[in-house]
Amino acid sequence: MRLSNMADYAVLTMSAAARHCGGRRVSAAELAEETRLPVPTVQKLVSRLTAAGLLRSSRGVGGGLKLARPAAAITLADIIEAVEGPIALTPCVDAARPDCTLEVCCSVRPHWAIIGAAVRGALAEVPLTRLVDTTP
Repeated sequence: MRLSNMADYAVLTMSAAARHCGGRRVSAAELAEETRLPVPTVQKLVSRLTAAGLLRSSRGVGGGLKLARPAAAITLADIIEAVEGPIALTPCVDAARPDCTLEVCCSVRPHWAIIGAAVRGALAEVPLTRLVDTTP
């Protein structure tokens, strides 16, 4: 299993935002500089992360970005799902895509939801605070 670049960049961006937690608001440009990601990429991520309720954006003097809730209450699963959508290891578990040609003879299909839930559960056990900490 491999995360997309955007999911990886979202984790990097949220980690950078968490380092400012409790401090001043930070701009997308500052997050881009800190993470060394292109500004347009960070702006796109900030939009998705804000829509998912992970970041809060304020305009005007003193405006900028802040975590929408404490870093300890945001998990790796939350961040990945904000960018990728629900965590699903195979397309056959997606009810919107019931077009698998092997569906009638696949003995594993009923188990993918359980496996996906286990992976999501593992990712949900990693809080953003752990990603900001410099000790693994």
